[in-house]
Amino acid sequence: MSDSTTEHKGNEERHNQFLQEKLDNALRRLEQARPFAKIQYQTQVLALCGRIIGDAEGTECLYALAPRLQESGIFVGTDWEMPSSLLPQLVTNTLERGEKMTVVLDCLSQLRMLAIAQENVRHPTVSPEQARDFLIQVLSLNLKYLFDSADETLRIRLGELGDAVGVLYRFLLEHIGLDNILDGLIKEIWRILAQRPIQVLKVKAMVTRIAVMLSQNKGEIASINIGASRLVSALFGPTQGCQDDPGLEPYRMRLETMDLPALQQEAYGFSRAMHDVGLVSDYHASFLRWLLEQGQGQLISDALGLSSTGLDALRSYQALIHTLIEEAIYPETAQAIYGLSLLLENGALYSSPIAPGLWRQIKLPLSSHAKATLSSVLGDALEPRVYLLASVISLLGQPLGVAQGNNPTCQSARALSMWSYNDPDYLLHLIYQCVRYDSVLKHFEGCPIDSATLESGLAVSAPLDTDPVSIILVPHLDRIYHEMGRLCVGRGQDPHRWINPEFHGWWVGRQFMIAVDVGSGNLMDYDAFIEQFYNSYHPYYNGNQPVIHPQPVGIAVTDSNAQFIGWHAITLLRVALDQTAVMRVYFYNPNNDSGQNWGNGVVVSTQGQGERFGEASLPFEQFLSRLYIFHDDPVGEKGGAMVPAEEIEQVKDMALASWAAGRDACAREVEVQTLEV
Repeated sequence: MSDSTTEHKGNEERHNQFLQEKLDNALRRLEQARPFAKIQYQTQVLALCGRIIGDAEGTECLYALAPRLQESGIFVGTDWEMPSSLLPQLVTNTLERGEKMTVVLDCLSQLRMLAIAQENVRHPTVSPEQARDFLIQVLSLNLKYLFDSADETLRIRLGELGDAVGVLYRFLLEHIGLDNILDGLIKEIWRILAQRPIQVLKVKAMVTRIAVMLSQNKGEIASINIGASRLVSALFGPTQGCQDDPGLEPYRMRLETMDLPALQQEAYGFSRAMHDVGLVSDYHASFLRWLLEQGQGQLISDALGLSSTGLDALRSYQALIHTLIEEAIYPETAQAIYGLSLLLENGALYSSPIAPGLWRQIKLPLSSHAKATLSSVLGDALEPRVYLLASVISLLGQPLGVAQGNNPTCQSARALSMWSYNDPDYLLHLIYQCVRYDSVLKHFEGCPIDSATLESGLAVSAPLDTDPVSIILVPHLDRIYHEMGRLCVGRGQDPHRWINPEFHGWWVGRQFMIAVDVGSGNLMDYDAFIEQFYNSYHPYYNGNQPVIHPQPVGIAVTDSNAQFIGWHAITLLRVALDQTAVMRVYFYNPNNDSGQNWGNGVVVSTQGQGERFGEASLPFEQFLSRLYIFHDDPVGEKGGAMVPAEEIEQVKDMALASWAAGRDACAREVEVQTLEV
């Protein structure tokens, strides 16, 4: 561990101790206050609890204080005063709509319920069994928070407190157990895996806990959810040779005794489980490494599950692929095998700069700062360069699998995805700059911007809940993005008009459309905005022109009640008919979970409507009703049909019933803003 990391942890421990001492003093004042005066002291206690609850140690501390918090009167005069009157189904509403202090109060209420369930607190109106049943229902209704799947609604409204919700729910699960929420949890895991995220550590942790539970209930195996068995076998026993989870070393010894047909069956079993579930077993990594050591490289294509396309790429770049496996694929980085398979399938290696760029990455020495940053987040089981190389493989293979976690860096996460999807050699170039020189150099309107000379943006420290490439690169990109914003101050128009093409790449359309007036926030000739998006992207009205390059767009985020939350950056990928002949917009959302309810029936789909892995989708009209910014090349050249007035009116009505409510006061006409190339 580096000296800077040790010092950081020491400072964090001292800060936590300081907060706990302040909380102790604030609680003492609340305890001493008369009943009618307690409201004056509750706010300070809640504010301190909100700062402490953000990690497992803080949650444990507040749980230990549950009896004292109850007796002090923290719930007096609130809706949480009588726990017997609380309804589990209202917790979700509190999380999605409540103010910060309301959310903190609800979190403390759930810790009180846990203390009652564990008989550490007694309450005259709630029994331990009732408290346990309450928490089981709460966990079942809010499973997404077990995976840090808080969407931008929670992140924008609660800030850092949004992280605390996931910490709390995992803490509750530790004490309540999986058995009562298993069915719902399995469905949630499959829903998340259908989006094929790169970061699956929390999913793997949940599957591991399910595996332990199954092993303890062998007599009831017939009644176990089949989805649970598939998940567990994918991680711990995907093939005949390891189905009893013997351990890595015993498994390697078994491989020594297998003939070629048996080894081929092992390869098929690994690839089938990987592509079916989206999780990769540690045994899979051990198997690939053993194949290379034993000169059985001809089975690698079967172990990766390659089609003729991937097989051709493997044969063309065999030395590179074998080296990538030797240098980056270990049990600790097994998930990168899935990325390697998709990298071969997507044909990226046939772009001439990619292979030499990967050779450079393999041999690339990391700066001391990059090493320390990666080690502080990922540990030292492997060298930092190994984690980074595995992450590069995953990102190039799964451009839509990268996510920002709970960090407010949607612009940077979107850029990583877009470059991996559309310009992977440029992404390799940026990674090289970043880890070699601790700097990223980009240009804005001809002027260089060096990230090493800039102050922090929204990412004040390295993100902890995302992939190694993002850990290293996002802070630099975030600084550059905010510097571009600073350079646009005073122009009187939305800065994304200039930032998006400069930040993302030449393929971003130079025509910029915005639905609102920047000064007032009101709609600005919204009918024309709607019509132009139809003419730009709807195949029936743009001459059947497909989306050639992914385009950055901005949406107005709304919650499940269709209330406006804030602005968010996503990528428009394609527009196409689904299997029921509904025209849909398929897009990338740089969050851990793209399946969201935006209110008034606008529910984002992530599977079952023609989505490819990692895509989200909405019917064209619904998507457009939440759009406020998009780019395109001049629309007049596409020669599409006229857009019916009733379709424009339908989209407008949906917008006015959600984020645009009260924004239609400004009637000033929009100007089509075109950047000079």
